[in-house]
Amino acid sequence: MERFSDLDMYYFGQATHYDIYKKLGAHPITEKGKKGVYFAVWAPNAAKVSVIGEFNDWKEDANEMKRLEPMGIFELFIPGVKEGDLYKFYIETPEGNKLYKADPFANYAELRPGNASAVADINAFKWTDTKWMEKRKACKDVHALPMAIYEVHPGSWMRHPGREDEGFYTYREFAVKLAEYVKEMGYTHVELMGISEYPFDGSWGYQVTGYYAPTSRYGTPADFAYLVDYLHKHGIGVILDWVPAHFPRDAHGLAEFDGTCLYEYADPRKGEHPDWGTKIFDYGKNEVKNFLIGSALMWVEHYHVDGLRVDAVASMLYLDYGKQDGQWVANKYGDNKNLEAIEFFKHINTLILGRNPGTVMIAEESTAWPRVTGTVEEDGLNFSYKWNMGWMHDFLDYMKLDPYFRKDNHNRMTFAMSYNHSENYILVLSHDEVVHLKCSMINKMPGEGKDKFSNLKAGYGFMMGHPGKKLLFMGQEFGQLREWSEERELDWFLLAEPEHLQLQTFVKDLLHIYRKYPAMYEADTRFENFEWINADDNFRSIFSFVRKSRTGKNNLLFVCNFTPVEREDYRVGVPLKKQYKLIFNSDDKKYGGEGVKRPLVYKAEKQECDNRPFSFAYPLPAFGVAVFVY
Repeated sequence: MERFSDLDMYYFGQATHYDIYKKLGAHPITEKGKKGVYFAVWAPNAAKVSVIGEFNDWKEDANEMKRLEPMGIFELFIPGVKEGDLYKFYIETPEGNKLYKADPFANYAELRPGNASAVADINAFKWTDTKWMEKRKACKDVHALPMAIYEVHPGSWMRHPGREDEGFYTYREFAVKLAEYVKEMGYTHVELMGISEYPFDGSWGYQVTGYYAPTSRYGTPADFAYLVDYLHKHGIGVILDWVPAHFPRDAHGLAEFDGTCLYEYADPRKGEHPDWGTKIFDYGKNEVKNFLIGSALMWVEHYHVDGLRVDAVASMLYLDYGKQDGQWVANKYGDNKNLEAIEFFKHINTLILGRNPGTVMIAEESTAWPRVTGTVEEDGLNFSYKWNMGWMHDFLDYMKLDPYFRKDNHNRMTFAMSYNHSENYILVLSHDEVVHLKCSMINKMPGEGKDKFSNLKAGYGFMMGHPGKKLLFMGQEFGQLREWSEERELDWFLLAEPEHLQLQTFVKDLLHIYRKYPAMYEADTRFENFEWINADDNFRSIFSFVRKSRTGKNNLLFVCNFTPVEREDYRVGVPLKKQYKLIFNSDDKKYGGEGVKRPLVYKAEKQECDNRPFSFAYPLPAFGVAVFVY
């Protein structure tokens, strides 16, 4: 491996060193016949930098690094250092202050509460997911593929009982169990929370200190690579949460790294989040942009991850996000847009997606910022998808209501279709909705006992039929009663109770229908893919609509009843005089329904209904969901 060259410095200074993770950090090499580790760190304002670690008894003056000008890169080869050895950078500031910092580019870290970095060789793993990667590379349009995401926090999905420690599954154990479950349920992707190294369990991984290191809670970098490899071999895509919006103030982390505000904006009005107590990256500094871009590229290109879900995008786009007057600084035009963050998103999204066809960049963006998924040419941010937070809030507000009051809030369920074409959306019911006293999904529902399950099944049926990719947080597919906590595993024992098993089966069958029929996913944003049959049946709180395929074959008709009233006289208008085959009926006994026998095929008759010349009768059960193919 070559040392940090003048060309490396040039690219790093331009924010275009796309292999920076192969240069900075700690890398096992052989130099002049001696095995050891090459260390390199960016600390331009430091007076002196040394490597301290187990190998030199943490002595501050044992291994002083050489400074490279003009950028202030410090480097050193230390023979005899081996994989697994713990280390930090000892930094002396011009004022004589002493700092003990973890390596920003470390590929591995000491298990918390320790916070040292650890030497790792991330190139040793032998990948076996060639077929998946070739298929990914050949993908022409990710938007035409199904995407049903299972959002998972690895440390609290399942745990080993009866152990003195937390009982975490290792990455390898997790891979086997997760792949089996996800495949059976019918999800296409998993979104993993809390993979980048972080010190505090209660942050769920959203206050990151190791942007280049899979957390050591569940194993080594090779173990994490095994997880991705294993999921790919079982046909499951992998998305990671990624947090370029802010970082914690921990003394060993990025904050005031070399004694100055190196990674964060120097002005606290730009560089600090008052609400979160965290630091904000300086998106105007090329080396900082390169640090973040390099991290994203490492996950996607080295670890074969299929996409990144970018957290808290709105907090990056708006200079006044979460701030009062006097706590923020306007841009050069006098408004509240962070021009540097906008440029950063255009750069990184164009780069990641351009270099890695078939991957996705997903924005958790909670405002009405225009063209989040628009192209750079049309002044968009070039994300692949945006979380549809507006739909989520309207959906949950509607679902929480007593069915009697839903007739006055009918538009909450139809409004999202008025802007559906403006972005590429993912419909999300994420972890954020089942914490902080918001209740689990099942306990948001009105009524008691069976009514809660009936309401939630109707809601899930509507969600699956509605245009947009899908995301559901773990545990909500079987009706987890308690709010989610990172401190314990999901309440899997609930599946011994019929209602919970029936809900899980309901979600599973919907997911398999979603994957089977291209009408459900191939053209989510196109006007011709969706048509309301009746969007105005507010008095009965019934919604009916069709999803149309590009070929005109295997179109789907959805009917959803959001009241506990059975509609024996129900008729539904249909677009064509055809036969309509019932492929999903929520009244089936396996879903906890009455199991009333009914025909599988319904022939459209010439009888006007829903402003259409053809229709057919279908006795609609209380909270009934029916899906027909034609």
